Amino acid sequence: MATLLAPAFEQPNDLNTLTNLADLRIGAEIIDCSDQFFAEAKRMLAFDAPIFIEDKFDDNGKWMDGWETRRKRHAGYDWCIVKLGVAGSIQAVDIDTTFFTGNYAASASLEACYAPTGDLSTAVWQPILGNSILGPSQHHIFYTTAQAEVFTHIRLNIFPDGGIARLRVYGQVQPTQHSNETIDLLALENGGRVIAYSDAHYGHPRNLINPGRGVNMGDGWETKRRRAPGFDWCVLALGQAGEIEKIDIDTAHFKGNYPAQVSIQATYIEDATDPQLIPQSMFWPFLLEAQDMQMDHIHEFITEILATQKISHIRVNMIPDGGISRIRLWGKAKA
Repeated sequence: MATLLAPAFEQPNDLNTLTNLADLRIGAEIIDCSDQFFAEAKRMLAFDAPIFIEDKFDDNGKWMDGWETRRKRHAGYDWCIVKLGVAGSIQAVDIDTTFFTGNYAASASLEACYAPTGDLSTAVWQPILGNSILGPSQHHIFYTTAQAEVFTHIRLNIFPDGGIARLRVYGQVQPTQHSNETIDLLALENGGRVIAYSDAHYGHPRNLINPGRGVNMGDGWETKRRRAPGFDWCVLALGQAGEIEKIDIDTAHFKGNYPAQVSIQATYIEDATDPQLIPQSMFWPFLLEAQDMQMDHIHEFITEILATQKISHIRVNMIPDGGISRIRLWGKAKA
């Protein structure tokens, strides 16, 4: 059976520093849906791009990599409720119909609510995207209303029926407040985010702050081979400012392409705009001076940590290039 891969898609630059809050890998899940006869809704939240397998059928018909409902024969529309992996504000969504050609949803709308306990019985659903026309086999980037509000759940409505390959919900994580507890202050689920980077040819630096260990080389930050002087870098914001007690640098799955060394610079800045941080980051003091790396290994640093004061941002220097799977900054949040 021939397998077709999704065509390359270049995501708009303004979404590159946002987090997909509806990613299965960070705990997003389907709570309920009106119908999933042809293809289960969970597939719509997968991280990988959709595929199409010719001649693959199951008991209900053609197998599709996404969410697909049966043909509606009465009034109404289909819907699906998604619990976001982490609570956050929602700036944009990508409703992707790749490989859905004669069976894509004609249009879609989105509602959202804040229900941190998970009880939706009294939830107030707020429209964040009006009913918007969709086309066959393509990405649809829509910018939402109420971008400053925080939500825990979304409801995707499709009119009247059909299929969606992938749903991406781009926003900023609302960190959970921790009191005098040692946590990973950089973790995505605690509000960490990417601000800028030199290169992300093979893997985006947002993977550095994902939960768990990387599942493969694609689940990490990897740059192209450097053919000029210098090194690669990325600037990250901690979810909450704090003092760092331990640093983990994990090169899981990177064996012939791990960096020779990694160093970390850090600072504390209040109310800085992201573009200002890029040139400033070159002169931040070192939190961790350049350390030799090993292949496929978790490197733990405690006594090597130089700064003891509160920090809010870091710059990771990957010398000269290569790949890192995860970075953890363990410490206590400080107001």
